[in-house]
Amino acid sequence: MIITTLSLQSIQVALAGTQIWWTTEVNIAFTRLEEGYETALKDYYKKQVNQLNTLINLLLGDLSKGDRQRIMTICTIDVHARDVVAKMVSQKIDNAQAFLWLSQLRHRLEEKFLIG
Repeated sequence: MIITTLSLQSIQVALAGTQIWWTTEVNIAFTRLEEGYETALKDYYKKQVNQLNTLINLLLGDLSKGDRQRIMTICTIDVHARDVVAKMVSQKIDNAQAFLWLSQLRHRLEEKFLIG
């Protein structure tokens, strides 16, 4: 039971980390757009596709059932992230204040849940 709980917690941390990193990288792309680098968001989309291909290649390998499920979970979240960026590219979103981007930033930490 403890091993299952630790594995679940580790994937939750990994998922939180991927979401934080995705948010950071999209914001970097928006900063680059503002600096005049017109293909910044398109370039980031290409990077996402490459990262997903790497995860897919991992899935094609010899994995335990648990590891396969963890990577598939990350893939699912990353596919959604890729689709959001693709939609921003197709709609020619050029700043971080666009509703399409802001609507992705809906998570928050409420003080009542803080420990300490």
